[in-house]
Amino acid sequence: MSEWTSLWYIWLILLTVLLLLLCGVSASCIRFCCRKKRLPAETFPRHPCDLAVIGIDSDSTAHSTVT
Repeated sequence: MSEWTSLWYIWLILLTVLLLLLCGVSASCIRFCCRKKRLPAETFPRHPCDLAVIGIDSDSTAHSTVT
């Protein structure tokens, strides 16, 4: 029994590992619960865009002034 009590650093390592595991499990549970309670994001309806197309042929005055 005295051998185990004299090896205090083993107890310190075990305690540290246990605390890290406990923190990891707690963080995972909190993330899971928060993700579950979050409201779904509203998707905005897509409005159709108006597209104007102006055709310019080689006989147009606008084309001749540009070139």
